[in-house]
Amino acid sequence: MSRTMLVAAAVAIGVMALPMRADAEYNPGVQVRYDAMGNLVEGPGSAGYSSGGPSYTPIQREVVSFDPKYGKGTIVVNTAERRLYLVLGDGKALKYGIGVGRPGFAWAGAHSVTRKAEWPGWTPPPQMRRRQPHLPAYMPGGPENPLGARAMYIGSTFYRIHGSNEPWTIGQAVSSGCFRMTNDDVTDLYERVKVGARVVVIN
Repeated sequence: MSRTMLVAAAVAIGVMALPMRADAEYNPGVQVRYDAMGNLVEGPGSAGYSSGGPSYTPIQREVVSFDPKYGKGTIVVNTAERRLYLVLGDGKALKYGIGVGRPGFAWAGAHSVTRKAEWPGWTPPPQMRRRQPHLPAYMPGGPENPLGARAMYIGSTFYRIHGSNEPWTIGQAVSSGCFRMTNDDVTDLYERVKVGARVVVIN
């Protein structure tokens, strides 16, 4: 066997010997967090993450003073500010940066969280598929899914508060009416919010 063939064989064996990457992102039973660019910061293969550390979002989440008329646990979405507030009570709220509906897709109203899902699958509504015929009829959950790591479904509408595989769009008006967050922020919110929580959307 020639030297070239021996080298090629050695490389091939080395590649086969490499451990396969565990796609923990697809396993809803594994706690994972992502930074603003979609990089894994907690979970298998990560360097670790402290819940008391930075929030890994392009818009820092923070506790702020807030209108006390809203009950504790209420989600208030201010589309003009492109911010979402989770009311903590005592005149305080946790503020998150969000992406909102592009011109013509903004809306307002009061509903409740009717369902929560981890790594949700996505079925684009018929209206969206008419506008964008290239969209699939269904996309399974995972890092490539536009709904990201978590989703909270709003009333009986098509709208959701969800993660995103495009974290650079947070703070912009680019969606079809849903409210998108970084995967890190939506995971944080998801753990704090219960089904039945009130959702108030204002412009």
